Amino acid sequence: MNVRVEYKGRLDQREVAAVLAVVEAATEADGVRPLNEHVMLHLRYGGDEQARSALLYVDSHLAGYAHVDPTDVVEGPSGELVVHPDFRRRGYGRTLLETVLGKTEGRLRLWAHGDLPAAARLAAATGFDRMRALWRMRRSLTEPIPDREIPAGVRVRTFRPGQDEQAWLALNARAFAFHPEQGAWTLDDLKRREQESWFDPEGFFLAERDGRLAGFHWTKVHGDGEHAHEPIGEVYVVGVDPDEQGTGLGKALTLVGLRHLRARGLTQVMLYVDETNTPAIRLYERLGFTRWDTDVMYRKG
Repeated sequence: MNVRVEYKGRLDQREVAAVLAVVEAATEADGVRPLNEHVMLHLRYGGDEQARSALLYVDSHLAGYAHVDPTDVVEGPSGELVVHPDFRRRGYGRTLLETVLGKTEGRLRLWAHGDLPAAARLAAATGFDRMRALWRMRRSLTEPIPDREIPAGVRVRTFRPGQDEQAWLALNARAFAFHPEQGAWTLDDLKRREQESWFDPEGFFLAERDGRLAGFHWTKVHGDGEHAHEPIGEVYVVGVDPDEQGTGLGKALTLVGLRHLRARGLTQVMLYVDETNTPAIRLYERLGFTRWDTDVMYRKG
């Protein structure tokens, strides 16, 4: 049996199709998608010129894939990996991960979606420490949703593609100035999501005060199969200008989005929140959300 790992930059269409097939098989087996949205967009559209891919082959079969983002010179490279269910429990995941570590000088932050036991065992066996976790929370949309109370002087409207991008990016950068991923979004990041089938400007709410963007709530709807259950709404991202903190605008925008998702006929909504963000967790709990699952980041070096 011939086992080899290819480490390379941009993948061709055949390789992308093979990786996506591995992702779908793993999603079906585990009930959670093994790669985050950013990596999936990179696979479909390209984009990150510095990103690297590790392809693990067993004979002629693609058995595993790892994505490596080396762009953060402070925190170090980050990555995600997946092994096809048919090739698990044979040491291939460790082979793939050790190959990546060899390319990153032994320094890597590794996301594991769903906090699966197999991922925890692999991390422990290769010397990784748990460093961060994102909670996935959800609530029923069939339960009562509190009335929204928009702060005085604020108007809420929907996003206008082709007009609002730059203003939204500026607000997003202010709202998430200390967030390691969200605050660094570029116009290309936004445009790629506007190309996605799920993008709906009618579910992208902007709050204005005196003609200036003050906050936003971008909702998303996941289709059948993406999370191994019926379609579900998502509080994709809620952001508020630091000058609006304490006004209740974030809560009001969250409620606007929840009512929109319910009006679309959805019965469930989910969101992601860092487990250390206690104020946000408490807000979401007051709005009826409960913890559902966890994504974990492990670190070595």
